[in-house]
Amino acid sequence: MAGKPDVETDEAYARNSYDCEERQSLLPLTSDATSAPSSPGKQSGVSKKFGVLHLGLAFLAGVIACILTQLFVCAGCCVHGRNNHSSSENSMKVLAPPYVGSTQVHNFPPASPTNANPTLFPSNVGYPGGTPTGAEPNVIETAPAYPIHSGAAQLVAPNTLGSKANEHKTFDLFRKWGNLSPWYSVGQAFGLDSEPTVPKSCRVTGLHFLHRHGARYPTQWASYGGPAALAARLNEAAAGWNATGSLEFLNDWTYKLGEELLTPFGRQQMYDLGISMRLKYGFLLENFTETNTIPVFRTESQDRMLHSALNFAIGFFGYPLDGKYQESITIESQGFNNTLAPYKTCPNAKVPEKGDRGVWYVKRWAAIYLKNALARLQPFIKGYELSIEDIYIMQQMCAYETVAIGYSKFCELFTEEEWEGFNYALDLSFWYGSAFGCPVARVQGYGWIKELVARLTHTPITEHNSSTNSTLDDNPTTFPLNQSLYVDATHEVVILNIITALNLTNFATSGPLPYTHIPANRSFEVSKLAPFGTNIQFQLLECTSVPGPQIRIIINDGVTPLTGIKGCPEHRDGMCPLDSFVKAQKELLLETEWEYDCFADWTVPEGDAWNTTIGSPPKP
Repeated sequence: MAGKPDVETDEAYARNSYDCEERQSLLPLTSDATSAPSSPGKQSGVSKKFGVLHLGLAFLAGVIACILTQLFVCAGCCVHGRNNHSSSENSMKVLAPPYVGSTQVHNFPPASPTNANPTLFPSNVGYPGGTPTGAEPNVIETAPAYPIHSGAAQLVAPNTLGSKANEHKTFDLFRKWGNLSPWYSVGQAFGLDSEPTVPKSCRVTGLHFLHRHGARYPTQWASYGGPAALAARLNEAAAGWNATGSLEFLNDWTYKLGEELLTPFGRQQMYDLGISMRLKYGFLLENFTETNTIPVFRTESQDRMLHSALNFAIGFFGYPLDGKYQESITIESQGFNNTLAPYKTCPNAKVPEKGDRGVWYVKRWAAIYLKNALARLQPFIKGYELSIEDIYIMQQMCAYETVAIGYSKFCELFTEEEWEGFNYALDLSFWYGSAFGCPVARVQGYGWIKELVARLTHTPITEHNSSTNSTLDDNPTTFPLNQSLYVDATHEVVILNIITALNLTNFATSGPLPYTHIPANRSFEVSKLAPFGTNIQFQLLECTSVPGPQIRIIINDGVTPLTGIKGCPEHRDGMCPLDSFVKAQKELLLETEWEYDCFADWTVPEGDAWNTTIGSPPKP
């Protein structure tokens, strides 16, 4: 898929120079600059004196001249009325300056700082003081309540939405951005009256932890929308438009977003996530001390993936990281098998009609829920015709600017109802593009499920017939099978692939999703399943109340039922016997055909003429 350019040019406009020139043309010159110097060689010897009569006549002449001038200037507008005055103002309106919509970049750190002197500023000078450590935390088992993550303490929400004060105090804008929302504790959103804390009579024996990267700038490409595209269009047309009212801020707006990198808030998300997991599960590190080993975590080579993992590790282990753990960095690029980026080795996932089916639905839904917003906002920008896609991008801009620079004026433009519509648009996008409604969803989660089964059974993978990497997975050093704690970092699309491949069908009960309206009590919401920093705890338990090892799955602090998995009973706390869970996953792996799903030349019609709710393609 061709990537959309981030901006139309790499050159930034000289905004300060433009402002300076405009200011100089409007401000009056000083008296020193306008008065001609007297010639030193020709001084007049005559001294003229003026009497009271002269001064009075001069004053009267000035008054008459002033009145005549006003009558002459006013004739065109005062005589012909208010309408002509208004049209005169319109003809003289100031258009948007040429830098509007251009990309603003602050490059830090400087390439070669002149005062950098590592020798004089070492990171360690000795004399650390006392360093005795204490016991590892175990909040998941010992605390009377589970710590709640609210989501976005450092971000600023608007006071008004769609020109109205927030109607409902419970409305949380940050939770209406789909996959662009910051992750938060979803509570009992998945239908179980249970907390993530360990059930009575049970204890934690292990944890498999899977999480998404933190908040980032927009990606390079966008099938529909894309903030950089709107910025480029506004910049290209700047000479012909002017904004007023709620869009007046556009007259001085520049595009401040980078591309794909973690934002400062995204770094904080990962650091905080690392700390929270150390507080909950730090006691599992005792197992590594007993075996004289250190944990192996995994991430990918993409910048945001690597730095998400490192920020998580700094939160979990503390600085410095040396000697505390090892990070296996898998390569995310064409030609490299990688279960954390399976789309690189599944060609059908790159076919829009198969792997990006959500666009068809999003376009149609956007035309419905943004119709009123377009009609409301168009009068505030003259000389530029807004489209439904432009309005949709403004909603994207709100989310991206907020998680990048802390606040966005774009957020104020839309009503609560329109934000609900945006949230649902992203549900459509990911249901049909990465989850149960996508014919290549299950197969892309196949490889990671295979690795999970290997880890749960402490058994090496015997057949590499999918996205698994034999070089890494067959090496017990890079892919250990006996750890009590595993941490993998990946993307939201892969998280949804895995949820689909696990057969967590409780999230699919309201599908297929319609594009005509928002269904009541829908079971699939991306803001709860795959926001920035989303995380899944695969909790391993031993209990005195039930026989054998147990497993349960906790998504963003919400315990999910496992009844869609064969052999898993209905359970108040979402527990399933580990052997039943593993047996069911092995059966699902046998039912999934990597070669057919990823490489065969099968087709599906565009739109709602064909649907799936299990994430698989039609079989021959």
